[in-house]
Amino acid sequence: MRWIAAIDQGTTSTRCMIFDHSGPIASAQREHRQIFPHPGWVEHDPTEIWRRTQEVVAEAVKKSGARSGDIGAVGIACQRETTVGWDRSTGQPIGNAIVWQDTRTKTICDQMARDGGRDRFRASTGLPLATYFSGPKLKWILENRPEARELQRQGNLCFGTIDSWLIWNLTGGREHVTDVTNASRTMLMNLATLQWDDELMGAMNADAQMLPRITASIDRNGWGRTLRDGPFGDEVPICANLGDQQAALVGQGCFELGESKNTYGTGCFLLLNTGAKPVPSKCGLITTVAYQRAGERAVFALEGSVAVAGTLVQWLRDNMKMISHSSEIESLAAAAPSSEGVYIVPAFSGLFAPYWRADARGIIAGLTAYTNRHHIARAVLEAVAYQTMDVADAMTRECGQSMTLMKVDGGMTANSLLMQFQSDLLGVPIARSKVRETTALGAAYGAGLAVGFWRDFAELKSHWQSDRAWSPTMSDDERQHRISGWRKAVERSMGWET
Repeated sequence: MRWIAAIDQGTTSTRCMIFDHSGPIASAQREHRQIFPHPGWVEHDPTEIWRRTQEVVAEAVKKSGARSGDIGAVGIACQRETTVGWDRSTGQPIGNAIVWQDTRTKTICDQMARDGGRDRFRASTGLPLATYFSGPKLKWILENRPEARELQRQGNLCFGTIDSWLIWNLTGGREHVTDVTNASRTMLMNLATLQWDDELMGAMNADAQMLPRITASIDRNGWGRTLRDGPFGDEVPICANLGDQQAALVGQGCFELGESKNTYGTGCFLLLNTGAKPVPSKCGLITTVAYQRAGERAVFALEGSVAVAGTLVQWLRDNMKMISHSSEIESLAAAAPSSEGVYIVPAFSGLFAPYWRADARGIIAGLTAYTNRHHIARAVLEAVAYQTMDVADAMTRECGQSMTLMKVDGGMTANSLLMQFQSDLLGVPIARSKVRETTALGAAYGAGLAVGFWRDFAELKSHWQSDRAWSPTMSDDERQHRISGWRKAVERSMGWET
């Protein structure tokens, strides 16, 4: 056993990374299509995701020069709430996967809220009724795809988040499983029991037969082995499975009560370790499972979720054609000293934490005849920082304690302009992880911990290093002026979708 592999299946791409004790030695990445059949709908092709997974695994293994037995275990991180159904007998998906950003279930959520309020399931799930989560997506599939209802009647319907879909394929259909972190995002699992809940299943028209088995996140015997004729070319045990943001929390070494991280990817996700008991939120945050090692109690977290971050840069690139490559946005934005009062509220799928307003839609506010593409580019980056600030403020109100340092990771942390503005808005230092792809690192840590590649959490924590930090330079008056404009723009974005 020389190495540990990680599969990081995200919203826009799939990555495989292979790690030794000191860090990554090989990696490969492929994007997949974003499918938009109607306004507010976002889908992925499950067969394309599986194909991309096979491609990046095979490429990373080839780059590493791995032989049989070199890779001791594989860990998986995935995009969590994205929902897919498939035929147990054939392994074929029932239509496209419904992505976590998709808002088609707004009517379902509104109907269920009328019967018991937005928080009717929060005590048992830690989640508000929102289009974000998997349960309403499953309910929509059962109500709108006749083949799903027929397979349910036959007992041949499999439902899962993307981790379940990948593990099913990696093991040749032998394992239909998920872990507690992904299950905690379905609105079907009870946080007290860490099992599927009969009342919740009934509300979503689901049954236990279609749902995967729930396991711990880190488990030597959790998810079977990959097929010898599969993309690894070897029978490698799958020993870790985490939602992507929980994997990043592990990758950042946030194992102690009160430690937090923020990941800048497709969206932004701020997680705070709250220890062995779930903490109910009163400020618009989510209560979720952070991770669980087999045979040990689960660790919980509070989370603030921002739907649109890196997606906004892609929108500027693909839809608005203002840049050719995402990396160009920093130089474009840096050509203007400020956004000159322009604000972009990217509520493409409504507003997530702490607002939870599915009726919000994206707006650009504060335009004048002087506004040019440099101001727009700067407003795009600032929008990511403002949304993170809203979540961080909610976290401070929830805990009654101000943040003193924010650990950050993800692709957008390469953007120094964004990181400096974020530090300015929060008024606290920011430290970037030396390993940017902490999601894959966390999945690898979990798998390596399960098989003894790393000894314990203390050893994992000792590996964390920062490669750059930013400190606030903005005056308090300037900060409050900018925040005031942002909050006015957010107010204007609400109530568009009726």
